[in-house]
This record gives sequence, C-alpha cells and structure tokens, in this order.
Amino acid sequence: MSEILWGNHDLQELTFKEAVTEAKRCLSCTNPKCRAGCPIDNEIPDFIRELANGNIGMASAVIAQRSNLPGVCGRVCPHEKQCEGACVLSAQKKPIRIGQLERFIADMDGELELTPLPKSTIKGVVAVIGSGPAGLTVAGDLAKAGFKVTVFEAQPEPGGVLMYGIPEFRLPKDVVRKEIRKIERLGVEFKTSITVGENLFIDALLAEGYDAIFIGTGNSIAKTLDIEGKHLRGIIEATYLLQITTLALQGSVDPDEIPIQEGDHVVVIGAGNVAIDAARTAQRNHAATVSIIARESEADFPALPSEVLAAKEEGIQFFPLQNPLRFHGGRKVTALECTSLEPIEPDIAPPTTLFSANKIILAIGQRPAARIISTTKGIEVTETGLLKRQDTPFGMTTKRGVFFGGDVVHGPATVVRAMKDAKQVALGIAQYVEAKKLLEKCGLTAFFKEA
Repeated sequence: MSEILWGNHDLQELTFKEAVTEAKRCLSCTNPKCRAGCPIDNEIPDFIRELANGNIGMASAVIAQRSNLPGVCGRVCPHEKQCEGACVLSAQKKPIRIGQLERFIADMDGELELTPLPKSTIKGVVAVIGSGPAGLTVAGDLAKAGFKVTVFEAQPEPGGVLMYGIPEFRLPKDVVRKEIRKIERLGVEFKTSITVGENLFIDALLAEGYDAIFIGTGNSIAKTLDIEGKHLRGIIEATYLLQITTLALQGSVDPDEIPIQEGDHVVVIGAGNVAIDAARTAQRNHAATVSIIARESEADFPALPSEVLAAKEEGIQFFPLQNPLRFHGGRKVTALECTSLEPIEPDIAPPTTLFSANKIILAIGQRPAARIISTTKGIEVTETGLLKRQDTPFGMTTKRGVFFGGDVVHGPATVVRAMKDAKQVALGIAQYVEAKKLLEKCGLTAFFKEA
C-alpha cells in the first residue's frame, strides 16, 4: 500500500505565516454568523482573533472551552455547510478558512501541549463506554469539570469511528492519537480490548462504585439489503472494509485480509459519506473499476459535495436514481441488477441495468448493537427499538445513573453532531452526580438504590 495513495493529500496544511494572514482576514462581526453555524457553538471569532495576534496558546484555550477534538473537527466537519458556509465572506466565495485555522491551532497544541490543565478535583467517578466522538467529548468535558473518568473501548486502540471508520486519507490516525493524548493529560484513563456486554457489564461497573455510566457505542451493525442473492460471496459491508483497511495500514492484519484487492470490479451501494469513503478506499486498494449506485439524484446525495467531487476526480463513476433489484451470481456475486427511478410515462415498465462486479459494498446505514441493553436490567427501549432517555437529567435512561448519547441516539451523522449531543449529556451527568453526592451527604441514599 503506497504512501502516495494513502497519504493525507486532501488537506492543505498552513504555515504559521499563512495561518496568521488568513486569521487577519476575519471581519470580527458584531453578530458572528460563523459561530451560529457551528453545532457546538465554538467561539470562532475569539480563537481567530487570538491567532491573528500570534497567540496560539490562547487560541487553543478558547477552542478547548467547547471542543475536545479540534484536530478532528478541523478535518472532517462539513465546514461548507456550517461555519464557513455561514461566514459573511462566503457571499463573495471567499469565506475564512475556519477549518484549516482550527486544524493548525490543534496541531500546534498537539505538538507543544499549550492548553493548561484544569485543577485536580474529584467530584465523582464516571465510566464511559466507547471512545468515538461522543465518548471522547463526554470524557473530556467531565474531566475538565473535575470528574475522574475511565473510558472502556472494545478495540485494541481508542478512537472508535475516528480510528477505524474514517479512512487515513481523510483523517490521519496520528491526529486522532494526539487528540486522545490531550484527553489523557486531563486525567482520563483508557482501558482497551474490553467489550462491555461480553466480558464486562453495566451492573458490575455500578457495583464497583461508578457514580454514572455513559454509553456512546455508536452504530456498529451495518444494515443489509434484503433482495435476491444477498447471501452471495463478495458482498461486503462498508464499515468492515474501512476497519480492515485501517488495521492493515497499521500492520495489525495482513494486507491480504482486505476484501478489495487489485483488479477487482467494485460497486458501492449508497451515496453517503461512508459510501464515498468506501469507494475511495477501494480505489486506493487498486480496484480496476469503482462505481457508486444511489437511489437519490446527485443533488440529493447525503454525502458532502466536496467528497463527491473528490471521488469523481479519482475516477469513481456515479449512477444516481438506481434501485437495487437483485444480486446475480452462483456462489460468488457477478453483477447487480437495478431498475431506473427516472420519471417515465405511466404504464411503462422502468428499464433495468446490469452492473458487473465481483465485489459489492453495502453502505446503506448502520444501527446500534443490542449487546449492552440485552445484558442490563432496567434499560427500556421504545417500540422502534431506540433507548428511552430523559430530559432531566438530560440523557439518562430508565436505569438510574446510566446515560447515552451520540450516534446511538440519532443514527450515523457527522462527528460534530455526535459531539453536540454528547456535550448536553455530559452536563446531565454532572448534574446527576452532584445531586447524588449532595443527597448522600444528607443521608438520603434510597433514591439511588434499585427497586
């Protein structure tokens, strides 16, 4: 796997002079629309102002008030739809490059450890299950607020979807590791290769003395396509391809384990960012051809336009308005048959197209695993299978002290959306634990005992 193919060439890094020059373009608006466009209300004008004055440490401290993952957000957030899209200079098609400035500040902080650490106080002990964007956000926010936090991760290295679900060419893994090291500096402990619901359980954690538990396990189970031929060999889940490719790049598994090999003819079903990532990953694994099949029109693709453009520039073909009908093949898949969703005259059968492929990648969404819920008493779900949670304290399930948030709530979405939800839950956890400690001091502990 060549470094040329897998290097982070999508991202243009700024020099110190370029970053300061770009920051000085900011108009310091009285009513900053860029901040309103940020899901986590990042103090964008403030950190840009500090950077414009050359104060990288202060700029990093401003960002740290709202974000624990600036190096990640600076790379994978949909800036054109959020902060940069809201910038008043975007009307001239010259918005401040907020994402690159955030990335520059975060990378400098990662190298120099500029952000001051909070004072050491222990208000309570919290367990976090899962170390994706939601888990890392809760862990960082609670650590800054004076809680002792332990993060449990099933994989051998923390980072969740940031480490195993977003490919290297979009998010370098060293960036994720630096973000995690910053969170460790806050006092957060990470325990890896532990699968809660298999070799550790929620009730056992509560019995150990954790005041609260946050479940941020995301959506780990890929959705399948229930059509004829779905059991043929060669039909692959996008999340599996991305995870195995990352492990191969890290040297943890043999490259031969990657399900896409040189010369394969690949069809990807789906048009979200995961589908684009899978297609571009297949391309980097030297597939002969890569095509994306989508039910939506191109204008309605869930993926970011910038990601679609990058895929096209790499030679990936798109076929919108196609409805998968059946997989063809004997033991192995050989083609995907689709019917057209283009408008046609009434009473005329829609035309069908056969897309030849020996590997088909499914990227049609994911859902949460039921492992934790099925092994824990007292956690109720809705009729649709979603966890029930409260508004006060925000994010708590029907089991006292157990909270959840992030993608496990609203399904796969952007990193920053998971962070936004997790920040609200972190506040709910802090309120719950502080109330719990107060009642314990007053000798009123009955409320916290299971019925």
